Amino acid sequence: MRRFHALLPRRLSSRIVGVFLALLLLVQAAGFLAIDYSVDRNARQALAAELQVGERIWLRLLDQKSAALAQGARVLAADFGFKSALGPGGDAATIESALENAAERIGAGVTAWVEVGGRVRAMHDSDGGLGDAEAIAQVARQLAGSQRDRQVGPVRGRPVQFVAVPVRAPVLLGWVVLGFPVDQALVDDMQALSGLQVAVLALPAAPSGTQAAAPQLLAATAGAGRDAAALLQTGDTATVAGETLLVRRVPLGEAAPGSAAAQVVLMRSVDEAVGRYAQLREVLAGITLAGVAIFALGSVFTARRITTPIRGLVKASLQLGRGDYDQAVRDTGRADEVGDLARAFDQMRGNLARNQHEIRQLAYWDRLTGLPNRAQFRDALASAIAAAQAAAPAGAAPAPLAVVMLDLDRFKHVNDVLGYAFGDLLLKAVAERLARQAVREGDLVARFSGDEFALLLPGSDAAQALAVAERIASAFEQPITLDDHTVDLAAGFGVACYPEHAAEVDALLSRAEIAMYSAKSKTASALVYHPGIDAGSAQTLSLLSELRQAVEQGELRLFLQPKIDLASGRMLGAEALVRWQHPQRGLVPPIQFIPFAEQTGFVRQLTLWIFEETARQWPLLRSLGLQRVSVNLSTRDLLDQDLLAKLQTRLHRHGAPAQAFCLEITESAIMDEPQRALATLNALSAAGFKLSIDDFGTGYSSLAYLKKLPVDELKIDRSFVMAMASDAEDAKIVRSTIDLAHNLGLTVVAEGVETQAILDQLRDLQCDEAQGYLMSKPLPAADLPAFAARWASQHALAAELA
Repeated sequence: MRRFHALLPRRLSSRIVGVFLALLLLVQAAGFLAIDYSVDRNARQALAAELQVGERIWLRLLDQKSAALAQGARVLAADFGFKSALGPGGDAATIESALENAAERIGAGVTAWVEVGGRVRAMHDSDGGLGDAEAIAQVARQLAGSQRDRQVGPVRGRPVQFVAVPVRAPVLLGWVVLGFPVDQALVDDMQALSGLQVAVLALPAAPSGTQAAAPQLLAATAGAGRDAAALLQTGDTATVAGETLLVRRVPLGEAAPGSAAAQVVLMRSVDEAVGRYAQLREVLAGITLAGVAIFALGSVFTARRITTPIRGLVKASLQLGRGDYDQAVRDTGRADEVGDLARAFDQMRGNLARNQHEIRQLAYWDRLTGLPNRAQFRDALASAIAAAQAAAPAGAAPAPLAVVMLDLDRFKHVNDVLGYAFGDLLLKAVAERLARQAVREGDLVARFSGDEFALLLPGSDAAQALAVAERIASAFEQPITLDDHTVDLAAGFGVACYPEHAAEVDALLSRAEIAMYSAKSKTASALVYHPGIDAGSAQTLSLLSELRQAVEQGELRLFLQPKIDLASGRMLGAEALVRWQHPQRGLVPPIQFIPFAEQTGFVRQLTLWIFEETARQWPLLRSLGLQRVSVNLSTRDLLDQDLLAKLQTRLHRHGAPAQAFCLEITESAIMDEPQRALATLNALSAAGFKLSIDDFGTGYSSLAYLKKLPVDELKIDRSFVMAMASDAEDAKIVRSTIDLAHNLGLTVVAEGVETQAILDQLRDLQCDEAQGYLMSKPLPAADLPAFAARWASQHALAAELA
């Protein structure tokens, strides 16, 4: 099949012309075959009819000559003188003379008088080869024994038509027998009358067990006897000298035993009859050639009318493939399918152009804000880096450029509370404010996704980019009012510079994003990238590996910072903290690995380690008078659906109750995923854990939302506590927080207590518990019993002095 297709022309026009011509030739060939078959069949039928008529003519010719002989024989038999000569003692010479005269008169080849006994008494052979008395006597006897007066019989291998007329006077005296040979003269008469070719054959009889002798041609028309053996072929056709003949064989009497049988073969040439239609074939061939030429011209015209518009469409499709949608497809002006195809193709071109434009808009523009999107920003950043590299002199550093990324605070909360439609309006307003801040030519503002935006600042270093970030942060301090709702804006900014922080586009974007999320986690407005905050840097990757090893090899240490009940002065609780005893670096401060652990997600393993180590030591802690120990939960911990199951497994392993633990959660951790966080907190509270909001006052949770949380405690952030002695505003915040918590039925813990004045002030404000360096810094768990004894002694002494 593949080879067949390979043989076909490649061009459609050639295929159309080829198919049309092939169909025409196929039809003409079928017509030729049908005509040839019809001509041959009709010719054979006509020839068969002619041969049938020829047979009748032949028989009629024999009958006429036989009748003439019979009439002459009857005249001779009635002649008185002839009868007189037949009597006893008759004159033989007279009989022979009469027979001779009769033969000459009627044209007989042989005449004879045969007596009743069968003896030939007299005979005249005018032919010269028919004087066979025995053969004539046998014919006479055969005719006497039948009711016929004539028959064909062989004489010396030649067929002879005999007529026998009885002579009576009044009794039967004998027979007058006359005969004429079936010879060339008769054959010529037959051809003259019928126009057929005639051959007379003698078929010698073969003795039993021997091969038949070849037939003998006795007489024939010109050319008819070229091959006597071929004329004896079975069937109604014979091939003689390459010519096909239609034949009809007519037997001439019955052969006597041991003698040759005779047969007349009537013939007509089939080739000659069919040849009469040769002119018709030539006419048909001429018509076919003319038809092929006309069909070829018509096919070429038709093919061009079809393929010319198609070639135009192919050219148009190549233009579309190259992205050229501007040039319209030429209208053919035709009302047929090709015209419909051209118009549909042009309509498709228009649709593709519109779709391509829309795709480019979707690919490079943010539909909500109208700002460039991440893809366009990335391309612009790549172009800016390439331009800076190209403009730099050989050996000199390229001009700097900066990327500032920002992420809005509490945007998810806005969507949850005020709806996504309002959130979209807020994003548009933010985009407008950002666009106003990008005042230099070449600065680019883009929206990456959600509430994340970016600025490209060509020619700016880290200090200049940080100044831009701070200017935008100041612009965000003014609330936005939309649909009767006023929203305070805030965002975390991250700055990364080329070539200082990265030389590649994706690396630069990644590091700006890392700086942004680090700024958000530290509640700073803007932060410039440095390797220490990058979980993907070589330093932090090594730190992650070492931190995993620290958990496995027991390098972590549990530290506890006591919590003092301000009303009784007793130590009622403690906050569990972790320290890392590195084998080479020594005691690693938490600030060097806790933020990194939060960023990488490893903080969940640290949380579980602290919790389990605290549960293991709970019997000792309970013996020191502690009622509960606080453990911090990160955002990642709250989003862990298996957190409760993990904590309960460790409680069961060490036999510690859930009531012995207070789990501290920051406001920001709750507000990142409010719904999931609330579900986790409800489950923890139902399991018996106490819950505390850490660093209260630094987040953005509303009082309405605070009422929904199943918390038992508020922990005032150290920034307010440490400044309350010198700042009246901070003191008011602390007082309001304590009153608010008590009104909600919550206990209050103040952290960062470092002076006695602050402790006394908190006691006056009826704060419930306090922790800080005034009482004790975080201690190794093994040192807590000594502190408990010392603190109890100090408290007892103070009570006695009071």
